[in-house]
Amino acid sequence: MSTTGPLTSDPTAVRGRTVAGASHAPHPSRPRRRGFGSWFADTGWRHVIAIVVSIFALFPLLYVVSASLNPKGTLTGSNQLFSAFGVDSYVRILSDPQNPYGLWFLNTLIIATVTGAVTVFIGACAAYAFSRMRFAGRRVGLVTIVVVQMFPQLLAVVAIFLLMSTLGDWFPAIGLNTHTGLILVYLGGALGVNTYLMYGFFNTIPKELDEAARIDGAGHARIFFTIILRLVAPILAVVGLLSFIGTVNEYVIASVMLVDVDQQTLVVGLTKLVANPRYADWSAFSAGAVMAAIPVMILFLFLQRYIVGGLTAGATKG
Repeated sequence: MSTTGPLTSDPTAVRGRTVAGASHAPHPSRPRRRGFGSWFADTGWRHVIAIVVSIFALFPLLYVVSASLNPKGTLTGSNQLFSAFGVDSYVRILSDPQNPYGLWFLNTLIIATVTGAVTVFIGACAAYAFSRMRFAGRRVGLVTIVVVQMFPQLLAVVAIFLLMSTLGDWFPAIGLNTHTGLILVYLGGALGVNTYLMYGFFNTIPKELDEAARIDGAGHARIFFTIILRLVAPILAVVGLLSFIGTVNEYVIASVMLVDVDQQTLVVGLTKLVANPRYADWSAFSAGAVMAAIPVMILFLFLQRYIVGGLTAGATKG
């Protein structure tokens, strides 16, 4: 019996069919150039929105910088950005003895740094307790400290003033017109949202780490300071940054608590420059605002690698 059939007996025919079949085989698809309409419908509109939002966010900053470089000291003609250029406003605000900008700057840095650091510590301790310990009223307490933060600080200004005035009669170091008293008032609202934000991040840390440390003889304090705090560094950076920015920008309580010029913060002091309706030195105010933004920008750039992870990781577990 012949082992070669009609399909394999003629190698030339086989090659012919193979070549013919190959000639009709579909070619690999090549990427076709998309038109402008399809590109815009897919991703182009996102670029347009990003450009518009960026312009919307950057224009106020450019306007403030332009006003700070206006040597006239007013906003007249400031609609034309950088139409006038000079550093007179910076020299004026730094050398004015009636407006000690350097002292205001130092007061703000001290108050914001201490408030931010202690806020992080208090919030971390509270979040660790709510996340790792089980006790009566745990869920109610967690919800309560969040609900209390729903009421604005403006509602408590009168109560804070009367309370600190009374405390000042007994303990002058923490009464009105003191940085310590203002820091204590800020720390009174340090829980709430910060604790809830940290609580969600603490829940992402496996509890098996705590159990392994307890087997080795570690207590709650050692576990908290040597293990947990290192793993939750992103959320600590986020809370510290938000607390620092909030303290630098806070005006209502600082204006009520701090009376003397030498004790005031930047926001309270700079507001006086534009409080006079007859003459408001907007150029000096803008120059002070530009310089006040420098430490916030430096801190933001230093902590930016923690911000995204700290804000998103805590949303995975409740």
